[in-house]
Formats: sequence, structure tokens, C-alpha cells
Amino acid sequence: MQAVHPTTAARQNALVQFNLDIDDAPAHPASAHERIGLALGRDYALHGITPPIAHLYPQSPLQRGWQAAHARMAGRAARPANGPQVATWLALRTHAWARGRHFEDLLVTPHFLAQLDTTHCPITREALTDDTRSIDRVRHDAGYAAGNLVWMSHRANQAKGSRTQADLHALAASCAAGPITRIGGLNDHEWERLAVLTSFVTPLSHEQAAQIPLRVLPPNRLRLFNPIQALQAFITRQLATPGWSARLSRLEALLPTDTLRTDFNRFLLALAPRVLAASELQEPHQIRWALEDAWTQALVQKRWARFALQLTPEQAEALVERAAAKHLSAVHVQRHDDATDGWALDTAGYMA
Repeated sequence: MQAVHPTTAARQNALVQFNLDIDDAPAHPASAHERIGLALGRDYALHGITPPIAHLYPQSPLQRGWQAAHARMAGRAARPANGPQVATWLALRTHAWARGRHFEDLLVTPHFLAQLDTTHCPITREALTDDTRSIDRVRHDAGYAAGNLVWMSHRANQAKGSRTQADLHALAASCAAGPITRIGGLNDHEWERLAVLTSFVTPLSHEQAAQIPLRVLPPNRLRLFNPIQALQAFITRQLATPGWSARLSRLEALLPTDTLRTDFNRFLLALAPRVLAASELQEPHQIRWALEDAWTQALVQKRWARFALQLTPEQAEALVERAAAKHLSAVHVQRHDDATDGWALDTAGYMA
């Protein structure tokens, strides 16, 4: 009988040892789409929320992540959902994932989305309900990122679509000129508000940005790319709260020349009476609309442009920062050295 070397015997035995278990692990490293889907499913399970039925099929990474997290959590309670913000956060992430859109998940949290909340659409001014509201990416070629998101009505969101600031401005002009006064369900005032909203996150020349009337105030947490518009919004918001005259006098003192101070006062003399006419208003959204509607007056915009065009972008930015440092407004002002960080502009807002 021939002796078999132990190493040889082990090698021969290894040849007949098979593992027939089913392995769900991918043969290659998971794609970004799969990794995000698995993480989404895990977060649905962690917060005790059932994912949308459309994603509950065996091949779905979202379902696999949800089931795997449930298995690991056996016997443990899910985290409390912490109100509708968590459900909105999960739904928005799922919507972005299903469309292949980039979602910046470091800053866009349930708490961040709660800060965006508003009672009325900034475009149509209709009251928002759970059935009529949606979150819009103001700049269509960017992802779901902090500074690019606002709540608005479904109607305004669908009408806006992928249009740029220039497209929206052209539609507003077409409606205003007639004979057709509504396009896509919106009138000229609504199209103009969309154009102004989009201009905030669109890099424009100083001359162009200085001549845009503030037909809509920037919603909370929106990033403003053009310094002169930041100054325009900062000044306009002053008139929403008592003590605005003293605060604006202190802002006037920061201006470098007598000519600028004179033109600043001429602008305020045009703007203030139109806002004061609505001084009996109590609701925040009504006060906001009164401030915005004051900018429909040609004289207001004319005097603003005369003042604003004497400033440089750097001067406008410095004025906002100095005024904020002196606590001349209840509005929080935060500077972003890279305002588009996390926006995925290089991939037009899609996942890489």
C-alpha cells in the first residue's frame, strides 16, 4: 500500500470540498448606487419606517439593506422617527437615489430640512399642505445639496422644470407682454419670482445682478452667489421688524462716500413708504409679500440700481459682513468660501 504524504492528502481532500450555500455578496465591489440603496434601507429600519412599496422587491438594494438591518436589530426597538422631518429626509434621499441624483448627506439632515419649512409657496403664494408641497432644487444642474433647496408648490415646481434663470426671465417677459397671460399654469408675476429665485444661485455679473428687482425674498438657508443681491435682501428684510430706521442709519454710516449715502437715502425714501402702507399686517408671510411687492415699483428699482452700481462686489460683500457683525439684523448671515461644495456641478447634479 502506497503511503500518501500528508500535504498531498490535504491537497486531494481540498479538491472535493464544495460549498453550495447561496452567496448574496456581489462578485465585485458594490456600485455607488447599490451602496446608497443599502444605506437607505438601513436608515428606514433604524427609524422604524417602511420603505416605499416600489422599492420592496428582492433585487432592490434598498430592500436588502432594510431586511439586513431588521435582522441585526432583532429584539431592539427602532429609533423614534422624530416627527415628519425624518420621513421627509428619507423620502427625499430615496427620490434622489432612484433618479441617480447626487444627495449631499453631510449637511442635508432632518434638522436642516426643518429649517427650510414654510407655510406658503414663495412663487404662487398658495398655502402649502402635505399634498401640495415639494422640495425643489433651485439650480437644476446641481444635486440635492445645502443651499440649493427650497419648499414650493408642486405646481410651481413642475412649471419650473429644468429651466435656467434666463429661460424663466424670458417667460415672465412673454406673459407680461401678452396676449397670453399664463404659460404653464403660471402668470408673469409667478414666472418673475421663479427667475429671481434662480438668479440667487446663478453666478451673474455685478451689473446684471444689481438690476434685478427683489420680487421674491431668498428663502431660508438658500445660498446667494451674487454679493449685491445679498445686500439687497439684507436691507429689504430690515423693514420687516421694528427699529429698522435706526439699523439702516447705522448701515448708512458704513458707506464710504457722501454720494453713496445720498443715493442710499433716496432709495429708502422710495422703498419705505410702500412697505409702511402695509404696517398693519401681522402674519409673517403677509409682511414678506408686502416687502416683495414694493419692488414692483419702477422708482424703487431705478434708485436701487443707481446706488448698487456704484459699489463693487467686494464692497457689497463687506457691507453685509460688517452689518451682520454689528448685529444690525435678526437674520443669520453665514459666508461660504465654496458655495457649491457638495453640489456635484461637474456631473450636472448626478451621482458620479
